[in-house]
Amino acid sequence: MQARLTASDLACRRGERLLFRGLSLKLSPGDVLHITGENGTGKTSLLRILAGLLSPYSGEVSHEGAIGMLDERPALDPDQPLGDALHFWQQVDGCADASEAASAMELDALLEVPVRYLSTGQRKRAAMARLLCQDAPIWLLDEPLSGLDDRSQARIAETLSAHAESGRIVVLASHQPIAVERLNVFTLAEYVV
Repeated sequence: MQARLTASDLACRRGERLLFRGLSLKLSPGDVLHITGENGTGKTSLLRILAGLLSPYSGEVSHEGAIGMLDERPALDPDQPLGDALHFWQQVDGCADASEAASAMELDALLEVPVRYLSTGQRKRAAMARLLCQDAPIWLLDEPLSGLDDRSQARIAETLSAHAESGRIVVLASHQPIAVERLNVFTLAEYVV
């Protein structure tokens, strides 16, 4: 399936404050977009608009291909062992084998540990394993490197590069630099009102 993501003349308003306006994007297979900007400029709101979770104040978003999102909420039952929590999503998402995704994120030794006991970085990697299980050609990631050590950051960067190299799309919002091939930086400050 061809992945495409287009945003036309977007504006975002939160309460009485207009965060940004006049924002347009056109992403094709293999594109990687890194959204940067200061806190409060609307990076997370933009990702939520692109995902269809938040309506834009004005403008339109269209896409071809399913969207998978990683944000600060890993969507894993905190009372379940990690393996069971991932298995639940394996059934929902139709993933062939969630244990393969867990191995890719170096989580094998943690499959019996309840999600609530995982560290911030372990939860982030668990959320990434869940995203790997989705057959979503468009990935939207909010601060995918926060709480991760250097080794885990490199693994995430490799995973994002591989996703894009397979003809899919990656959009990430982060304050941290990330070593992903074909990375285009998009500064939200240019659209801030």
